[in-house]
Amino acid sequence: MNSSKLRILAVSLLLAAGLARAEAVQCGKDPSQFPAWLESFKSYAASKGISQRTLSIAFDGVTYDPRVIKLDRNQKHFKQPFEVYSKRVVSPGRVARGKQLLQQYARTLDRIEKTYGVPGPILIAIWGMETDFGAGSGNMSTIRSVATLAFDCRRTDFFQEQLLDALLIVERGDLTPAQMKGAWAGELGQTQFMPSSYVRFAVDFDGDGHANLRGSPNDVLASTANYLKGYGWQRGGSWEEGSANFNVLRQWNKAEVYAKSAALFADKLVGKQ
Repeated sequence: MNSSKLRILAVSLLLAAGLARAEAVQCGKDPSQFPAWLESFKSYAASKGISQRTLSIAFDGVTYDPRVIKLDRNQKHFKQPFEVYSKRVVSPGRVARGKQLLQQYARTLDRIEKTYGVPGPILIAIWGMETDFGAGSGNMSTIRSVATLAFDCRRTDFFQEQLLDALLIVERGDLTPAQMKGAWAGELGQTQFMPSSYVRFAVDFDGDGHANLRGSPNDVLASTANYLKGYGWQRGGSWEEGSANFNVLRQWNKAEVYAKSAALFADKLVGKQ
């Protein structure tokens, strides 16, 4: 193993051990303090093994984003009744497209199920619900969004951890900062992984040397399966409400309405509904 890989492995182990979970840098309430906060965070990240090169390219031009804070304070969609929410996310057109993709990626999905134990219909359902099969992955700068939320005091510990892991994604060469575009809270890729989940569960399933959850459907589907396996998915088990695997879906998204919709979507893909 070369020295670069050894250094990245060391950083990965350090972060995985939870040594960076405590609040790294004092949060702020005045956006004018953001530049100074960012400089402090750079020093903290460097102390955790992130290279100066990564810090330089990742934070080049990064500024506070007030839109992110506004969106963070206005989350209502998971409070919708199941009938309303599921009708929107499990639409007939989306199910029809899901059935096409289930066939298109049949060989890949079979290989994924053999490797991770997670069946194709659940993976296709999550893919469709998260980003309409990649069409709506988001176009906001992940690093800017996560840095803004890490500076903000509401959930600073969580998002400072996410920011460190976003830097690690750059450090290990999976994505460049310019490629790291996603949703407002920093979710990345076609099934919307937070940076820490990306670091922990993203896999290179197409064999190109990088875990690319924005551009490689094979990596996207396999990584989603790896996540579910990591939270206890039981091979061959039901995904219906009340099952152990339904509880794993709640680990993917804690909103019960989401898990029920994913199970409904998967049922429709296999003709149960």
